[in-house]
Amino acid sequence: MFVKSTGHLQQSLFGVDTQLSQDKRDKLYKSKEFLFFTSIFSSINEEDFAPLFSSAGSRPNASIRALVSSSLLLSNNGWTIEELFNRIDFDLLTRYALGLTNLDDTPFCQSTYFNFQNRLAAYFGKTGENLLEKVFDHLTEKQIKELKIKSDIQRTDSFQALSNIRSYSRIQLLIEVLIRLHRILSQEDQLRCKELFSTYCDQTSSKFVYQLKRIEMPHELEKLGKVYHELYLLLQKDYCASDVFAVFERVYKEHFTIANEAITINTLHSNCLQSPDDLDATFRLKNGTGFRGEVVSVVETANPDNEINLITDVAIYPNNTDDSVILNERLPTIIEKTPDLVELHTDGGYGSSANDIIMEQESIIHVQTAIRGREAAVEMVIDKSDDGTFVVSCPIQTVTATDTQKRLKAVFSIDKCNGCLDADKCPTKIQQSGRVYYFDEEQARLSKRARNLEGLPRERQHLRPNVEATMKEFTIPFNHKGKLRIRGLFKTMLYAFTRAIAINFGRIYRLAMKRAGKKDPLASLHCLWSCVVEMAWLIVPDCYTEMSDCIRGTRENTVDSRNCQVF
Repeated sequence: MFVKSTGHLQQSLFGVDTQLSQDKRDKLYKSKEFLFFTSIFSSINEEDFAPLFSSAGSRPNASIRALVSSSLLLSNNGWTIEELFNRIDFDLLTRYALGLTNLDDTPFCQSTYFNFQNRLAAYFGKTGENLLEKVFDHLTEKQIKELKIKSDIQRTDSFQALSNIRSYSRIQLLIEVLIRLHRILSQEDQLRCKELFSTYCDQTSSKFVYQLKRIEMPHELEKLGKVYHELYLLLQKDYCASDVFAVFERVYKEHFTIANEAITINTLHSNCLQSPDDLDATFRLKNGTGFRGEVVSVVETANPDNEINLITDVAIYPNNTDDSVILNERLPTIIEKTPDLVELHTDGGYGSSANDIIMEQESIIHVQTAIRGREAAVEMVIDKSDDGTFVVSCPIQTVTATDTQKRLKAVFSIDKCNGCLDADKCPTKIQQSGRVYYFDEEQARLSKRARNLEGLPRERQHLRPNVEATMKEFTIPFNHKGKLRIRGLFKTMLYAFTRAIAINFGRIYRLAMKRAGKKDPLASLHCLWSCVVEMAWLIVPDCYTEMSDCIRGTRENTVDSRNCQVF
């Protein structure tokens, strides 16, 4: 049964902080963990998680605030589960971050924590809704409002979230799946299929491939196709409900096709299974490097007037999804979150006609630092006037375009063109009426987008590159191979949202420290304390409508990745 936690609203008169000396109490109130308690822990909307629990009268749930906050601390500090629980039991600062002021309190046990994670995953599988995304959206909305951050100018980029899986060759993957299928069979079925498995299950898949000569690989692939086909026919009826057999069936259908009793080896595509340990990972070849996993797209504020910029949107997609497609799908959500958006800075991968149409409808200027495709030798500038007509300009003349059956055309004077030094490189075609340039509305929108950067004031022409620092903050916890320490789409989503919450919190904390540091030593504590007190709206909503200038922040345009710590 779902029950909201309220213990954090009234601290104990005999809590551990009251037993500290004044010196240590000052350090506690200046710590990241104290600000985390007031700005993150106390602001989590527990009612969003009510669907995870029974509506009938039953045992109440553990504190949702403590469970979610523990996930944030675990993910962004790189702790193991054992380290997390040790810190909850014995680390005073961690306990205070979770609202635990009594040394004897324990918010939940390990099984409760794992059950909560499983409930989140099951709910996502059933509804497609990630409840941690709600936590991120709720926190960000309040932070932007209370810190008075301008979200009219934003920037976006993406990074590869590589799954922590082995890189299998085709034959090795096929054999690995066979070995795992063999493990779940009954002894009777293992004996019945012994001849089919005998070649592959006496050693590891990597050892088998290592001993295989290159010239033997095509023949081995055909042989595996026959083995898969026979096993599928023999085992389908008895093992169709097994998850391992479902992986076997998927691999069988992705790699082989049966037609007229002949087995054909399929050409692989990027959505094919990359590993039996991660059913969601896809493949992408980018700049000659192969990536297996997901892609995470991030949007953050970028107005030069902001003293602090926060992440406003995070989205996770298969990594073979183009950036322009991601942006097209996320634009309605981004606009809903930040309706004042008027300028979006991206790199060259985000441009498309579909995006141009949405941005034109929403009066958003799409600023790209580069445009896909080759640079034209002679630039044709296309403008659409208020009356709907198109005006086309080349370096030496300007004409009004007219409609044709399928496209539009601009006819330039041949006499003027003859004096042009770039006439031989011109994209126009010589016809009786003159030099003719054909184009459509998509090209017109592309021309407009290409000039958006030039039309901006100088201080707003270089806003996008700073989002690379944010991407670095996301990838710092990756292992030495540049991979996540987890596998699967849902876990990648959990990582992305917990990391985004932590990055925003880190910026707010560094801002508070900077503002406090500007004052004399005796006043520093009072300055920070005033920041915390004025954030009481996070604990008791609607008590305060404005935040102190102390916590309005510093612009996070540059991040030193060597010293980047969120918590």
